[in-house]
Amino acid sequence: MTTGTQPPTARGRSRVRTYLPLAIAAWAVLEIWLLTVVAGAAGGFTVLLILAAGIVCGAAVIKRAGRRAFRNLTETLQRTPGQPGAAAEPTAAPESRGNGFLMLGGLLLMIPGIVSDVAGLALLVPAVRTRLGRYAERSLERRMRAAGPGSFSDAFQQARIHRPDGKIVQGEVIRPDGGQQAPRPDEGPRPPLTP
Repeated sequence: MTTGTQPPTARGRSRVRTYLPLAIAAWAVLEIWLLTVVAGAAGGFTVLLILAAGIVCGAAVIKRAGRRAFRNLTETLQRTPGQPGAAAEPTAAPESRGNGFLMLGGLLLMIPGIVSDVAGLALLVPAVRTRLGRYAERSLERRMRAAGPGSFSDAFQQARIHRPDGKIVQGEVIRPDGGQQAPRPDEGPRPPLTP
């Protein structure tokens, strides 16, 4: 039995889904080739030392960035009005930019390979992190403006709206018919919940 509706057409694959596996494969081949070139020129022990140093340095960078992010989160929560120990007047927000790129740099250092180590070392430079952060922020803002209402970006923009003083606006619900809701029969004391 047919209903006369056309079957939905399948969407084509995006460029990212098409070329990302090829890019990862090319990157892996390049990393292996560079490691064999370095091993041929300087020896296998040198390559082993480079890989071990990358893992140790990457772990240290990730640990430092994680501690910094946790410290910034703690300071932000302590500055929230109404919390015990919060200051009466608002203070300046802690500098929390660049933790993501710092962690990415540490991760790239931990991945075995010369190209990933160079990219990880580049992300450790504050000027590079700042420029990448600005570029990512502009790109995200441009995509959010281009998206239509009711999309995920609309919800993200709503979540970004905040009141700096932390006040709650009290209100009441007014029913259009002007009447009050009849009491429910199950109102009254309820037994406690037990596991």
